[in-house]
Amino acid sequence: MLKNKTIAVVVPCYNEESQIEMVIETMPDFVDRIIIINDKSTDNTENVIKRLIETDDSQTFNIENILNNIKPNTHNRANVVLQEVQKNEIRYFVDHNVFNPKNNSRIILINHVKNSGKGSGISTGYKWAKDHGIDCTATMDGDGQMDPSELKSICMPVINKDVDYVKGNRLIHRSSLLVIPKIRFLGNSILSILTKLASGYWRISDTQTGYTAIGNKALNSIRIQNIFSGYGYPNDILVKLNIAFCKISEVEIKPVYDIGEKSKMKILKVIPTVSWLLIKSFFKRLWIKYLFRDFHPLFLLYHFALSLIVVDLKYVFKVLKAIYLNTNLSFETLFAFTFLTTFAFQSLLFAMWMDIQDNERLQK
Repeated sequence: MLKNKTIAVVVPCYNEESQIEMVIETMPDFVDRIIIINDKSTDNTENVIKRLIETDDSQTFNIENILNNIKPNTHNRANVVLQEVQKNEIRYFVDHNVFNPKNNSRIILINHVKNSGKGSGISTGYKWAKDHGIDCTATMDGDGQMDPSELKSICMPVINKDVDYVKGNRLIHRSSLLVIPKIRFLGNSILSILTKLASGYWRISDTQTGYTAIGNKALNSIRIQNIFSGYGYPNDILVKLNIAFCKISEVEIKPVYDIGEKSKMKILKVIPTVSWLLIKSFFKRLWIKYLFRDFHPLFLLYHFALSLIVVDLKYVFKVLKAIYLNTNLSFETLFAFTFLTTFAFQSLLFAMWMDIQDNERLQK
């Protein structure tokens, strides 16, 4: 525990038999539960974890499932309804089984019935933490690429109730350009720029990190069952948090590579997939947050700018063609191109400026 607050760490893993023991054994003592999500590994990962559970002699306390804690009365029907929703939402998660023979073991093994992706593993782990009322739930990868000594700095802003969600940032560490593989650094930077626009958190970077912490309130504010199942899950979570008006912060962490892990992420495949996810998430955020929940003029400005850009494409093509062929443009084409491009650019800038101003309050 930290300041009398319960701490859990969700560790998604797939074929990590060589690394998972190190991850578990180096977990700080203040962590009350280590929730390992085995995503249908084909190696010996499950047996390694079971052996660690059976030999675990750490002193801990029982953490009860809180789903039946609320008793109906005259004034709490809303809370009872939410409790029922939380109980029934399990059907939206990947089928899984829980291995916890000691009942109050510090290590919880949750086995997915089928391989479903890293994001699905995070969802399953979040569900366990949510159902057991964990105050702060962190996430660490099962490949050992996260320094456990930095976990406290990740959790403390949530524990102190300064923010709802904290994420590590490797890109601001002074060694980032020297340690992070160049293709990874480039891909991460591209996705970070797109995530700023999609999520509304304009001051974040290193959006692909899996070293995070989330508070119980935020965990109950987003639909964890709908988290993107693949490697785009950190980006999707940020969009969901912004829609729920959650405050976030970043903590500098060191990049860790070449410790025996084998990366399963194909960056050239991930970038197009996550980029498309972010495009859809951008419009989802605009419609839900700035139209249905709380109308804001930036909703109109963004759509006006994008509409002008679509109409302008025809004239952009004509201008480029004329430049290439060295031919003259008609007054109509030149006027339309100038007018549409200018107003589209201005509208987009005003929309982004409003977006930045409105979301400044959600970042520390």
